[in-house]
Amino acid sequence: MKTELVKGFKDYVDEDARKRSEIKKILVETFERFGFEPAETPVVEYESFVKGDNEKDEAVSDVFKLTDRGKRKLALRYEFTFQLKRLMQNKKLPFKRYQIGPVFRDEPVSANRFRQFTQCDVDTIGSTTKDEAEVLAIANELLTRLGINPIIMVNSRKLLNEILDEAKVEEKDKEQVLREIDKFDKLPEEEIKNNLKKFNAEKIIDWLKQGEEFFNKFESYKEIISLMEYCKLYGFKILFSPTVIRGLSYYNGTVFEIKAEGIKETITAGGSYKFEGIQSTGISFGLDRLYNLAKIKYDEPKVLIVSLDEDKMAINVAQQLREKGRNVTIYYGKPSKGMAYANSKNMDQIIFVGAKEVKEKKVKVKDLETGKEKIIVMKKVTKKNVIVSRKKN
Repeated sequence: MKTELVKGFKDYVDEDARKRSEIKKILVETFERFGFEPAETPVVEYESFVKGDNEKDEAVSDVFKLTDRGKRKLALRYEFTFQLKRLMQNKKLPFKRYQIGPVFRDEPVSANRFRQFTQCDVDTIGSTTKDEAEVLAIANELLTRLGINPIIMVNSRKLLNEILDEAKVEEKDKEQVLREIDKFDKLPEEEIKNNLKKFNAEKIIDWLKQGEEFFNKFESYKEIISLMEYCKLYGFKILFSPTVIRGLSYYNGTVFEIKAEGIKETITAGGSYKFEGIQSTGISFGLDRLYNLAKIKYDEPKVLIVSLDEDKMAINVAQQLREKGRNVTIYYGKPSKGMAYANSKNMDQIIFVGAKEVKEKKVKVKDLETGKEKIIVMKKVTKKNVIVSRKKN
């Protein structure tokens, strides 16, 4: 029986899994702090529902297709947003939900691109510019908590459409022109201009490089200014970036991308769209990208209790520590093997419980980072000031 992973999929264990779990906790805390409520949806949906009206989008073309015993055409979800069409029904607006879970793409695999990855979304159904600012405030707070200094860049699909109309781009060519502009930070400027010549739209690149005076004449630019003002109320700044496009065709208003200093790739992105005629906005975080960038600090130490044939007392001490919120593992065996196990699991402290300790009602606590040991009276071992919390990266 083969046990190797399918190409494009990955296991997470030990410290990798712990760090991902800690990031998820911070995500949930931040989302709920802003009044967003959790949702869970099926991984498998009807293929027609998954594709929706966006079949031309690259992400949609990469969906995993399935067939069940009833020969129904099904697919794995490639994102969460399309499922909001069902969740938002009969909900009082604004409907604010967050969701964290796996999504799937049947696409080429690379060092940083997998076929299953964990997506973390927040969306507000029934949104205005004020809600867009709130979503960006969530992103700013979350990334800051993870030790990432965010650079938030925003643009407007409505503004881009006004600019395309000014350039007299034909309706049938607008989507392709936007796709070319979206390559601005990936291709040389002259190459993009050459690509736009067939649409007689190469002048747009020069327009987008102009200052505020040029954009002020467009009605949609006022919404960008308003968004900037609301973000200031939350205590952070955003940057207007007229070449931010976002690939999915359902975006119809503000779009945003967030980067960080020294990192070329986008950390997270989102924008505004319409579902069932209702204006909405949202942002999506990739857990894998956050994992690579986050600087997580663990406040609670991991404690190993080694039972030297004194299981009753070892369990008693462990349970008392757990009631105090400690992370405790019990190891049944020799001290040397317990030490090896503790080191392999990157434990912070180790407590030995043997016949001598039970008789004297004292235990030996060893700090595995400093190597220092101390003898503690048994009844005091569960006091919060005995096993000290220590932050570590």
